[in-house]
Parts: sequence; structure tokens; C-alpha cells
Amino acid sequence: MMINCVIVDDEPLAREGLTDFVQDVDFLELLGTCENPLQLIQLLETRPVDLIFLDIQMPKMSGLDFLRITKNPPMVIITTAYPNFALEGFQLNVLDYLLKPITFDRFLMSVNKARDYQRFLNFTLAGKKEHPAQVVDYFFIRCGNKYERIFFDDVLYLESMQNYVNIITIKGKYTTLANLKNLELNFDSNLFMRVHKSYMVSLRRIERIEGNEIFIQSFTIPLSRSYREHVLAIAVNNKLIDKK
Repeated sequence: MMINCVIVDDEPLAREGLTDFVQDVDFLELLGTCENPLQLIQLLETRPVDLIFLDIQMPKMSGLDFLRITKNPPMVIITTAYPNFALEGFQLNVLDYLLKPITFDRFLMSVNKARDYQRFLNFTLAGKKEHPAQVVDYFFIRCGNKYERIFFDDVLYLESMQNYVNIITIKGKYTTLANLKNLELNFDSNLFMRVHKSYMVSLRRIERIEGNEIFIQSFTIPLSRSYREHVLAIAVNNKLIDKK
């Protein structure tokens, strides 16, 4: 399985160094390099990309700005000399965060993680095609050294905590080492919705929406302005009986 990748960095030496690393990994195929995210956007319109090595501090547009405005980007590995952006990077669902100067060992660890995730996606999609009528009403997560089964119907909401996700259910809270974006792929988009970069809720569990807050039982979940219109359209307007 080959992973098509792109390097985005305004520093020529940084691009050259990552290019050498990519060429030494047999499952990576370099589609091109870009000096800034604007060039990347143009490339994404013409080529299927699986993985982006993305710098943060660049002219015209930063790497984080690119992630904020891009819906459903490919896998992203941040490459930067600034550790203070790590938290926001993971909140934007990047796969990994590499600090410059990047060693080959650390690079290899990161791209192996990307390959594992790509295999997971391919396995999930293949399973859906092979058993399209099969309904699975639960999933398993790993909590420490044990595996917990959780029924989708029991889930109230999910909360991203950097490298971890809290899954709040009617039976209690479960914490697992995961990425919210990765988990979201396994949830039915007709039943669960992202309402904030760090939160996803069960639509059937919403009791009230007031201002920029969603209320589910005793919990208050923030509703970001960027998601508010879409959430109201799906969760409220389709069920609103006193439309004016």
C-alpha cells in the first residue's frame, strides 16, 4: 500500500531534508513540494493526496490557518520548530507533531503511524462494502489494559482532550487514547454531529440549544459559531413544528 504525500514548507533546506526521508521509505510516494498552503490548495484540486507534511510558520498563510479552513483534509503531520503550537495542532486533528530538527527515527515512527491509520481506514471501508446491510450497534475502545464495549445508543457526547477522547455515556465516562476525527469516522453522521472542534454529540440526546450551548441531561456542551448554522439546520429545523 502506497501513501501519496506532499511536503509544505517555505524553507528549501527543510523541504530537501524531508524529501530525502520520504525517498528512504518504500511505502511513501512524493507527489510534490509546496512553499505555502496556497500552492497546496491548488495541488489538492488536481491530485489525490493521502498525507501532508505541513509546516506552521509560513508567509501568506500558516499551516494552522490552512487546517482551520479545510474540511476533511488528508492525514496531516505537522513539522515545525515551535513546540507551543502542539495543543492547537492536535485539536485540529493532526496525526502527529514533529519538532525540527527532525531525526529519521522520529520521522519513521510518524509515517508508520500514518500507514497504520491508512490501513484502518481501508479495512473499515472494505468492511462496509462487504457487509452493507449489517448493522453494528456497538463498538470497542481500549481503556488502559482492557477493552470496553459501548453501545452507540448509550453515547451522550464525545470530548477531545488533545491525545485522548472522553466518551460520555448514560453509564459513565470512558477515556481512550484516540483522535476525535478518527472516532468520528465510525459514527453514523445521521445520528451524531460535530458541534465544536473538540465536541461531537448524539443528536437524539440533545434536550435544548440556547445561544452557543447545547444541553444534554446535566451536561453543557459548547456550540461553536462555525458549526451553529449547520447544527440548527439538522437538529432543529427538520423537527421544528412552529416555523414562521
